[in-house]
Amino acid sequence: MILIRAAYIQCRSFIIRFLIRKYSTNYSEKMPIKSIKARQIFDSRGNPTVEVDLVTENGLFRAEVPSGASTGVHEALELRDNDKSKYHGKSVFKAVENINTIITPELLKSNLEVTQQTDIDNLLLKLDGTPNKSKLGANALLGVSLAICKAGAAKKGTPLYKYIAELAGNSDIILPVPAFNVINGGSHAGNKLAMQEFMILPTGAANFTEAMKMGTEVYHHLKAGIKKKFGLDATAVGDEGGFAPNILENKEALNLIIDAIKVAGYEGKIKIGMDVAASEFYKNGKYDLDFKNEKSDPSTYLESQALKNLYLEFVKEFPIVSIEDPFDQDDWDSWTSITSSTPIQIVGDDLTVTNPERIKTAIEKKACNCLLLKVNQIGTVTESINAHKLAKSAGWGTMVSHRSGETEDTFIADLVVGLSTGQIKTGAPCRSERLAKYNQILRIEEELGAAAKYAGEKFRNPHA
Repeated sequence: MILIRAAYIQCRSFIIRFLIRKYSTNYSEKMPIKSIKARQIFDSRGNPTVEVDLVTENGLFRAEVPSGASTGVHEALELRDNDKSKYHGKSVFKAVENINTIITPELLKSNLEVTQQTDIDNLLLKLDGTPNKSKLGANALLGVSLAICKAGAAKKGTPLYKYIAELAGNSDIILPVPAFNVINGGSHAGNKLAMQEFMILPTGAANFTEAMKMGTEVYHHLKAGIKKKFGLDATAVGDEGGFAPNILENKEALNLIIDAIKVAGYEGKIKIGMDVAASEFYKNGKYDLDFKNEKSDPSTYLESQALKNLYLEFVKEFPIVSIEDPFDQDDWDSWTSITSSTPIQIVGDDLTVTNPERIKTAIEKKACNCLLLKVNQIGTVTESINAHKLAKSAGWGTMVSHRSGETEDTFIADLVVGLSTGQIKTGAPCRSERLAKYNQILRIEEELGAAAKYAGEKFRNPHA
């Protein structure tokens, strides 16, 4: 009797273990992603944005979606609720709901693994089904896509930047030159300055760590110079951490930067970049450099040729190596004209909006020679990688970029290293949502050790 009972217990134990293995395996196969949950959080301007938590057997992976202020009309749609009674109409509850009630069930049902980035991104695009992500929202799609990418890296047991390099087919890891936005104007600041960003690029640094040293030192010398000339209240900063002195003349901003570079002792080692964001002050076919003045005089507006000549004067007088969005997003002829008139980098942001069709048109028209890569302009990781590859195939450079409404998410730091584009702009060396990205690249450089390579003077074509 005892033997029979023992045999029964042993048999039952075997059956239970078999069933557990069988159904837990099937469950794992059916549910490679355990859960996805989205919520509304806040960005660096105090505006609502989307956050996504994705859970797998490897843990929780969180992604936060940035938001722009000076957005191009051709960008993928950032879905907001437009309920003026709440959050000034900027809430994103609908985008959150689209993730929780539409995307999540379909993604869980798909049985796709987190390492299948392209397949998952294609599923997201299919679920939306519109050219500009207007059904579900580019912010909804991107939050999920970013979280998937982070989970995929963990599943592979590899750092995120190396995983992105693998997705992109990049075998040569290179650290970027940071383009620090040290003076803010345009839509990013409450001063009179029309042109949006004045940046410093430490191309003469030996490595990324030294680039950070040079950038922060010049930044603090610039603060001292502005304080001395305009007073302490002029050292307040804009959305991206750059100073916003109440000046009108763009040339004055350039002179302030040159003086700070000289005081810091980095003449010849630090170059200057500009993001003009000219679409912001394009009026009736002309450009109003006093557009923040409600009573600006139309007789002072510049024709495209006059504005082009102003840029060329700047390039001749200052060590400018990059100008972004020098003309309106649809002023194609002016773009082509300036690109053929100067050897420096002309960057397309509002012009190209990380969109393959716009990039192809710009390539055909020879309208610029560098892509500004913003993941939230297009909506998925796969599309972002493909946009970079398309630009690269035309001999262009790629500058990875943050948005003025940022979060603590450091994804673009890993993206710029993984793609090895050679250049990143993610604000001044000020404000934690900006420094988070720079600090992540410092960690990556430390991890790479002796294998770390810095783009330096080759920032436009780091693989040359």
